[in-house]
Amino acid sequence: MIMTASAARQVQEWLDERAQEMTMLLERLVAVDSENPPGRALGRCAQILRQAMDDLGLSPEIIEIPDAPAELEEPCIVRGAAGEGDTLLYFHGHFDVVPAQDRRQFTAVRRDGKIIGRGTADMKGGIVSMLYGAVAARELGLLREGRIVVHLVCDEETGSVAGAGHLHDAGLIDPSAVAMVTGEPSGGSIWNAARGAISLRVDIHGREAHVGQANRGVNAFQHMLHIARPVERYAAEMAERHTAFPMDPDDAPGTMLVVGGRSGGGSNFNVVPGSAYFTVDGRYNPEEDLDGEAKRLTALIEEAAHEVGAEVSVQLTQLQPSASTESRHPAAATLARVVSEVEGAEARFEMCAGILEIRWYAQLGIPAFGYGPGRLDVSHGPDEYVEEAAMCRAAAVYALYAGEMLS
Repeated sequence: MIMTASAARQVQEWLDERAQEMTMLLERLVAVDSENPPGRALGRCAQILRQAMDDLGLSPEIIEIPDAPAELEEPCIVRGAAGEGDTLLYFHGHFDVVPAQDRRQFTAVRRDGKIIGRGTADMKGGIVSMLYGAVAARELGLLREGRIVVHLVCDEETGSVAGAGHLHDAGLIDPSAVAMVTGEPSGGSIWNAARGAISLRVDIHGREAHVGQANRGVNAFQHMLHIARPVERYAAEMAERHTAFPMDPDDAPGTMLVVGGRSGGGSNFNVVPGSAYFTVDGRYNPEEDLDGEAKRLTALIEEAAHEVGAEVSVQLTQLQPSASTESRHPAAATLARVVSEVEGAEARFEMCAGILEIRWYAQLGIPAFGYGPGRLDVSHGPDEYVEEAAMCRAAAVYALYAGEMLS
């Protein structure tokens, strides 16, 4: 199908009539405190989504996740579909959110055309847009011989191994799909690439002693300071290794690491600390060799520990690949054309500064993109919001893109 101005107008009018429904669904989703970590209320949020999808005729089902981390409450995947054809397009999202700064964030507030609350941008607003975009495509006859499959997962904020990882490992993602879109808060840009991730926890083991006999102890904190210094130098070096992918001008083009995002140790102020730990978390540009960098980083830590005779253990807590789809790919070009029509401005391709679940689909050869109504710079913050008009525009993009890809 070649998109026409009349088709775009028809989709937008259909969505405008349901804008209030979309807002009310988002308000119900925000009210569920599906914070992750620790992974609470996931089953409750999934049931609200299942009911909403059932009401919209998306034939939802709940997929249980075996061997999920014990701390996740009722971890599951909600899957639904629009259309019955053989050609397949995936819409993908996550309903877990980062912890709130204030419990009041779980009561959505409408103000000046915005819906304010935890998860509105990242990415319950995107989920609502995808659901209504899928229904619009079906109701307006855009799907022809194709179908949209919607995957909604529960653990994106903590690495996505249980949710999207289960879809991937269990063979529940069809590699023949023409494309995948996730409604992450791209702020109007198309994210056709995302960084990879390396996360470490470094534990230093010393020996406790009373402060009056400090000479008998082994101070793990002092050893930690020595071990962290070369890691900080490594972080500064990686920040200067720039990507060739376009990025938001306000985002640094180098690989980004945080040293000591979490740290701690010791048992009391008057006891030589017998243990200490710190974390290292990095977002690595697609040009980098993640396996090689993980080994290099571990070697730096172990060498520094050896210099001071420290006992150290390094735990690799996350190793996730980067992902990218060429902006010249036909699926990318089609998405850009649709976005330009709906937004009224030329579409921009950018690399996401973080990691995205596009990686699970890209590993199977599926062109995968992030595009959603929220903004990354307000996501996770105390004043997180999504614009109501942006939700409708994103839903229109999803519907029209489905029409283009599934014709």
